[in-house]
Amino acid sequence: MKIPKRIQPLIDEGLIDEVISRLMSGKEADVYVVRCNSEIRCAKVYKEAANRGFKQAVLYREGRKSRNSRRTRAMDKGSKFGRQQQEETWHNAEVDALKKLAAADVRVPQPYACIDGVLLMELVTDKDGDVAPRLSEVDMSAEQALRDHSKVMRFVVRMLCAGLVHGDLSEFNILVDEGGPVIIDLPQAVDAAANNNAEAMFERDVNKISSYYGQFAPKLLQTNYAKEIWKLFEEGDLQAETEITGLFTENLEGADVDAVLREIQSAIAEEEQRLERKNEADEQP
Repeated sequence: MKIPKRIQPLIDEGLIDEVISRLMSGKEADVYVVRCNSEIRCAKVYKEAANRGFKQAVLYREGRKSRNSRRTRAMDKGSKFGRQQQEETWHNAEVDALKKLAAADVRVPQPYACIDGVLLMELVTDKDGDVAPRLSEVDMSAEQALRDHSKVMRFVVRMLCAGLVHGDLSEFNILVDEGGPVIIDLPQAVDAAANNNAEAMFERDVNKISSYYGQFAPKLLQTNYAKEIWKLFEEGDLQAETEITGLFTENLEGADVDAVLREIQSAIAEEEQRLERKNEADEQP
């Protein structure tokens, strides 16, 4: 196949020997199956900011720090150099998140290199060596749904203990291999302590996953893992192996009606985005 322009430098440097096929095309990146010596990996080619469909990216960047004060000032001013630095920060955020989460015992693909907007990483495969399906493509029994949901909840707990919230977790960015769920797509991962939107994003992530698995195991629809986990986190009682139950009774006295309405509107917008992603997935070869 024709070699994508942004992958050519990695071929020139000997990091990639062959582009085998395009795996998927999304709003934020295109992903290709590539050969590196005798190993088959994947290359995630990030789209330029002007061509990305990721909404409200500024909300995800809040709290991200740059070690270089000149870069930080440039990003704040929105200069050409600043925009370049924002792009580099966006790309590196995924590499940093993958390394941090792997160290926290969260199942994620192994990153190998990120050069000029191309992330070279592990290709997650099933037991037959084929590309692992997304969660949205997997049918399952109630027992498997409960088992895999429990694994994902353990992963989000470990992510939070590592200081990160995925920020866009759904059935479309979880792969399922022989060992179970694998979390992918992390360029938008946010700092749980420094980002003011982290709690809302965390609740959205967890509720999406519980709702999806709840289609196969309806008892999950009666749980409230998001509130339970975040409360433990806020109180400093959350550990990587803390037992969680999904049982949580929320005190609604003096509830902020406007906040509730905003959550409803956000949920509607997220459902629209979910349907867009589903349509995109259905159109993939």
